[in-house]
Amino acid sequence: MRVIRYGKFGGPEVLELVEVPDPIPGPGEVVVDVHAASVNPVDWKIRTGAMERYFKTAFPVIPGRDGAGVVAALGPGVAAWKVGDAASFIAGHMGQGTYAEKIALKTDRLVAKPAALGFAEAAAYPLAGLTAWMALVATAPVEPGMAVLVHGGAGGVGGIAVQIARHRGARVIATASAANADYVRSLGAERVVAYDREDFARVLNGLDIVFDTMGGEVHRRSYGVLKKGGTLVWITAEPVTDLGADHGVAVKQAVVRDNPDAFRGLAQLVADGAIKPQVGRVLPLVQAAEAHRLSQTTHVRGKLVLDVP
Repeated sequence: MRVIRYGKFGGPEVLELVEVPDPIPGPGEVVVDVHAASVNPVDWKIRTGAMERYFKTAFPVIPGRDGAGVVAALGPGVAAWKVGDAASFIAGHMGQGTYAEKIALKTDRLVAKPAALGFAEAAAYPLAGLTAWMALVATAPVEPGMAVLVHGGAGGVGGIAVQIARHRGARVIATASAANADYVRSLGAERVVAYDREDFARVLNGLDIVFDTMGGEVHRRSYGVLKKGGTLVWITAEPVTDLGADHGVAVKQAVVRDNPDAFRGLAQLVADGAIKPQVGRVLPLVQAAEAHRLSQTTHVRGKLVLDVP
């Protein structure tokens, strides 16, 4: 099979298309023919070496954390899936990723693809959606009537976070560029603060939850818009300093771990139409390097997806 792989840290140019042996399913595993692979910021952060402080990279690396495709082979003991079933999935092993024509997975890493979704849409939501779920359902649970700010509402994680918060009954505010304001409102934000026209820290206050997808200066300036007793929930991005005690708020990191129950809950919201996966652009697998370049601009609307022929 063909895969995108790299053998050292570096820029997008280290990504190369190579052939490797097809995977063989072990007990409790299936092999999936990959039709689409999502591109996530963590993919290029690992490629540059920026994630080494969290875990060590073992080369060579096949990037990609999630995707969609069709079950092609069953390992011993698999009864819940059959050949031909369409699924969304999250990769099981860091470095053995989804930028590939085939992938072997434990069955708890797959959920059924709704018939209404194309493969690009089905690939676009698993990791981004699970990240938003862990932040706003598991770590800082959104409740009806809360005022919730989502930073980066036009991005892959932020766009699903807006939809989850809205579904859970919150008043949703999001930051985005002026060019993306209407798009983010279409996802369910009742107010969009255009960061290239106004300062969120000057125009917002008294919020229950801030979901920080950015870190750094955005994180520092988010404390002031929370009410006393509010929660600042963040994911790994730029470095952060916990200033919760200074502002009387809780600071919680949303850690994305393997969680089959959360994945199934997220998938049900997608199947019910409460969350609509957002695909910004689809590129062929051979253009993975260009997809990484686009992702590194941090100005992509929705998700970048690789089409795997």
